[in-house]
Amino acid sequence: MPMIDVVIPKDALAQDVEAQLLKEMTDILLRAEGFDPANEVAQSVSVLFLHRPDATFVGGIPTAAPRYRIIPSVPEGQYTQESMARLVKELTEAIVRAEGGRFEDVSPRVWVFPTEVPDGHWGSRGMIRHLPEIQAFIAGDQDRSVGAERLARRRRTKALEVIAGMADAIARGAG
Repeated sequence: MPMIDVVIPKDALAQDVEAQLLKEMTDILLRAEGFDPANEVAQSVSVLFLHRPDATFVGGIPTAAPRYRIIPSVPEGQYTQESMARLVKELTEAIVRAEGGRFEDVSPRVWVFPTEVPDGHWGSRGMIRHLPEIQAFIAGDQDRSVGAERLARRRRTKALEVIAGMADAIARGAG
């Protein structure tokens, strides 16, 4: 159940190019979550919110070149470090293609903030939805365990990060 908030300044892209870009972004996020973009259920619960500012400012001054901000949100456990890196790269490349420019010129104006919503904080249809349930809804009940495994993997990763931080603090004498 990916959600994407996309900020594209008004008139930054031709309407048909923008429409193709938004579809491509949805498919990129579905792949990052491990779903086939051809999965009709996955497509039916993939929501993209387009935000269209009238202007963008850099250092308090209106900028001529558009700036893009993409915030893909997924339930906790759907990202790995590798999938986030691939997601950022592919979304940036999609905007470069949409602009018809070069990566070196366009990429400095693209920001991508992959976000995981903590398990137990994803609400849909008036209820809290957990990753195993979401996984089963999209990919079939046989894949419920995939959601549980992904969530467990993410929590192990978070725990190891906390332990590493504590060890570093102890080694530095911080208390």
